[in-house]
Amino acid sequence: MATTKDPILESVGMAHLGSPKALLGKRGGSVLQEFREFAVHGNMIDMAVGIIIGAAFGRVVSSFVSDILMPPVGLLRGHSDLSAKFINLSGHAYATLAEAKAAGAATINYGAFLNATFDFLIVAFAVFMLIRQVNRLKREETPPVTTKDCPFCLSTIALKATRCPHCTSELKAA
Repeated sequence: MATTKDPILESVGMAHLGSPKALLGKRGGSVLQEFREFAVHGNMIDMAVGIIIGAAFGRVVSSFVSDILMPPVGLLRGHSDLSAKFINLSGHAYATLAEAKAAGAATINYGAFLNATFDFLIVAFAVFMLIRQVNRLKREETPPVTTKDCPFCLSTIALKATRCPHCTSELKAA
């Protein structure tokens, strides 16, 4: 393909990148056509839907942890809000985490870390349960046994056979 100079790219000092028209191919659209086939073919749309649902599920789990699960845990420990717990490393006294952050103090926010850990554990457990259920549904049922081995010649024969077709031995009915 012959390269042509693009005056717009030259004017902004980006001529070395090549013309965007070259990406489109000779007739225009070959890269775009390939991308469209890639985007609609396969599991890309399924993956996008899964990511969107996963993000929404993450927000629901975060709300569950911070609004439902952690308040009782905080009350059991004698504190009302566990997510606001921190260790001050600066040496100055701050009553709340917000005050310490506003002053730019170095803190270890162990309450927020615990909330994030609970978020992760709940999501991991939910994913585990989902995969466990999918694997249970994927398990193929064992097909019923329809054959047996002849006790004389060890050939595979029908389960209901009374005589082996290979060695002609008489068999007991199953």
